[in-house]
Amino acid sequence: MKGQRRESMEEEEEERRSERQRIERAERAERRGVLRARPCGCGGSSSNSLSSSSTDDYKDIISSLPDCLLIHILSFLPTRASVATSILSSRWRSLWKLVPVLDLDQRTLFTRLDTEYPGPTRTNSNFSFLDAVSNIWALRNAIPLPLPLRKLLLHWTSNCDTFLVSTWVQHTLLHGCLQELNLYILNGPNPPLEMPTTPFFSSTLVSLRLTGAILLNPPPASASASTFPSLRTLTLGNVRYAKHDSVSTLLAACPVLQDLSLTVSTSKFYGLGESAGKVNVIVLIPTLKTLYIQWPADDCWLYKLQINTPALEWFRFEGGLGEEVVLENLPNLVEAVIELEYDDSNSVDYAKRVLDFSRPLLNVQSLKLSIEDPEIFCNPYKDGIPMFHNLSSLMFYGELCPDWCEWDVVQLMLCQAPKLQILAFKLTLYDQSYHSNFDSDFECHYHLKEEFYVPECLSSHLTTCYYKGFSGNGIEMELVRHVLKEAKVLKTMKITVESNLSSKAKHRIHKKLMNFQRSSRTCQIEFDEGHLDLYSDAALVL
Repeated sequence: MKGQRRESMEEEEEERRSERQRIERAERAERRGVLRARPCGCGGSSSNSLSSSSTDDYKDIISSLPDCLLIHILSFLPTRASVATSILSSRWRSLWKLVPVLDLDQRTLFTRLDTEYPGPTRTNSNFSFLDAVSNIWALRNAIPLPLPLRKLLLHWTSNCDTFLVSTWVQHTLLHGCLQELNLYILNGPNPPLEMPTTPFFSSTLVSLRLTGAILLNPPPASASASTFPSLRTLTLGNVRYAKHDSVSTLLAACPVLQDLSLTVSTSKFYGLGESAGKVNVIVLIPTLKTLYIQWPADDCWLYKLQINTPALEWFRFEGGLGEEVVLENLPNLVEAVIELEYDDSNSVDYAKRVLDFSRPLLNVQSLKLSIEDPEIFCNPYKDGIPMFHNLSSLMFYGELCPDWCEWDVVQLMLCQAPKLQILAFKLTLYDQSYHSNFDSDFECHYHLKEEFYVPECLSSHLTTCYYKGFSGNGIEMELVRHVLKEAKVLKTMKITVESNLSSKAKHRIHKKLMNFQRSSRTCQIEFDEGHLDLYSDAALVL
């Protein structure tokens, strides 16, 4: 009986939809007829003919599309834009309610006028967002047979009502086939959002992104049903954890995970202290392809890290190395981005940690290092740095100090990368007062030491060099001069000058660089201007 009743309701809804479309087509045809019959007021038959021709050519292509296609198009829009289409016509009035995506972001759902100046009818800036989300939720669920949500994005950045969020999440997971869940919560004085147990038993979730005031307490790994059999992407950004092993417990429940991003802070674990156990971050996932881990260097002794991911292709690590850090079984690693923070409390012990950490990275093809890392990397190798035989792309990024003196170490790394083809610097000057200082006495302090042995990559393989964030400082000039002088097969030297420099300073930079000696006859120096973004690779393809 229930099945027959549902089929009957679906047939009635389809008939009503067809009738609405028929009426709207008739209305459009009538409007076109009125336009053709309307006199143009100029008395010329040619104008009437032209007007008639124009209206004949007019076609409402969008409205001629079926509902299923319109709903698919609306699913790519933020919910605010999707709801705004309801004013177009009677047909569009309810289409947004059928979209299987809710994108509710407090930062974009309302304009600045809505959120910062609530007006006399609102008590605070948070009320308008809460009211709108509640109405959207109620209107969507009020239609007959609402489509289950496929994606839920909720960014509540001011005094979040965590109880309501928990209710919405549980309702969505219990009454649908949710594939993507993205929560960004800032709770203010309210308690954090305790993640309900429902998501931990979801068989449909493919992407889970959690950031902010969210408390995770995953069920124990022994619970066979508490797994994410379909989860491919997991992002945890400074969320809170109920136990020391909450991270490892959660990861153990993700057998097919491919992308993992983990940003942790010691303060986010309850009950931590010197007498408490260490935070376990155990990543034993055979399908994982990308991994990003960030934690504070000051508390690195509190963490136990073990990574065994045979399919891993991209790895980024930021922070310090504790006493228990194990990287193993990384045969497919292609690119690594490393930003180590130096711990000089026990230089011998820390050197050994760096040595053990770097060994699995020796076969990478692309390596990005903080400008401060070369010295840390080279320090453990008393008998010489091992070869990076497969390294073809090397980037140094970060802040460049005016008294930078690590060129020897950078050059030593270049000697150990014989097949290097691309060398890049994405740097900002630490002391902005040295911008574009071309005084000869100043520059003499930054003359790089000429080495008797030129790295093999410079003499036979390096074809491309980038420098992004160039300000004309003496040490920067020396870096570029040295590369141009020694790179015998260099094809392109691309310089991105900082946009805040004056036109006069840019001209002097151009003139000086163009006068540098070049060993390669085919080398072209290219100049570009733009705003510096240290973490965007749009301009640098490595």
